[in-house]
Amino acid sequence: MGKEANPIPQGKYVPATRFGNFIFTAGMTSRKNGVLMKSGKIGLSADLEEYREAVVQAAKNALTAAENKLEEGEKLVQILSITVYVNAEEGFTSQSKVADMASEYFCEVLGEAGVGSRAAVGVASLPGSAPVEISITAAADRA
Repeated sequence: MGKEANPIPQGKYVPATRFGNFIFTAGMTSRKNGVLMKSGKIGLSADLEEYREAVVQAAKNALTAAENKLEEGEKLVQILSITVYVNAEEGFTSQSKVADMASEYFCEVLGEAGVGSRAAVGVASLPGSAPVEISITAAADRA
């Protein structure tokens, strides 16, 4: 854990902060090596599967940022909260389906510890015209 490099901040902030055993990540988009994988609003008639790779990359970026705050001998024991911001056309109502892709990724990697409370929020725009942004709050403890 914590072996991948943190996502590159796009402003004056840190990828994650820690307070006690709680780790809070910044909102992460689907940037890979600093480059946004997909951009633009998700359309009303969009095939959401076309966005899976971008959603998973944003979730992976958040998880990497959280894992990089772990101390030796620790692991993430629970995702406490997931917030998924969806940049979509007005009238789009499938935010939860987009968020499910992130939740599925967290469960694949962490098992039941990847299941947290969640908010899926539709927004008018996101930085760089990213289609999705994800932040998590996680709990760390000794392995």
